Amino acid sequence: MIRYAKFWAITDQDRPLVFQPLAQNDRGGLTLVVRTEGDPVGLAPAVRQIVRQLDPDLPLSNVQTMDQQIAHSALGLMPLRAGALLSGVQGTIALVLAALGIFGLVSFAVTQRTREIGIRMALGAGAGEVIRMVTRDGLRLVVIGLVLGLLLALGLTRGLAGLLYGVSPTDATVFLAVPALVLSIAVLACWLPARRATRVNPNEALRAE
Repeated sequence: MIRYAKFWAITDQDRPLVFQPLAQNDRGGLTLVVRTEGDPVGLAPAVRQIVRQLDPDLPLSNVQTMDQQIAHSALGLMPLRAGALLSGVQGTIALVLAALGIFGLVSFAVTQRTREIGIRMALGAGAGEVIRMVTRDGLRLVVIGLVLGLLLALGLTRGLAGLLYGVSPTDATVFLAVPALVLSIAVLACWLPARRATRVNPNEALRAE
């Protein structure tokens, strides 16, 4: 009997397999797969009883559901989950470094524009106007970087499609949630130096070089 199924890894493409009767190809160790529409865990005692009726001396061990088998198999989801965990840790580190970089860059820009901010405040600019100006200038480069990063990510998804399982390479949730998270962190990283800029004393700022 010929059927199409995966052979080694869960990410493999379906391939034609030949299933032979046990009497024609007995290799000792066997795996019994039972399909059910109900709770597979509750079916285990019935399967054990049937096996004992067929052969009381036949040992039956390692009874588990297909989800458990896939989750713990060396060629199942375990390597994918390990890769996802590692990628998540690397992504978190990159996100923290990006936030620190934005904060440092905006802080440096605010320091360089101390005299300009002092002049604006001396001429009547309010704190809200200063915050909007500093935040807008800081977010401009962030938005440009996000757009370029999304375009680059879309171009690389084809090469990553073979490494993904159960997730679309162009998942809309990911492509919307990640930029939103980065933008939120960028807003916070820009707001802190902007808030500090509103505390600049105009008299001291005018004397700054």
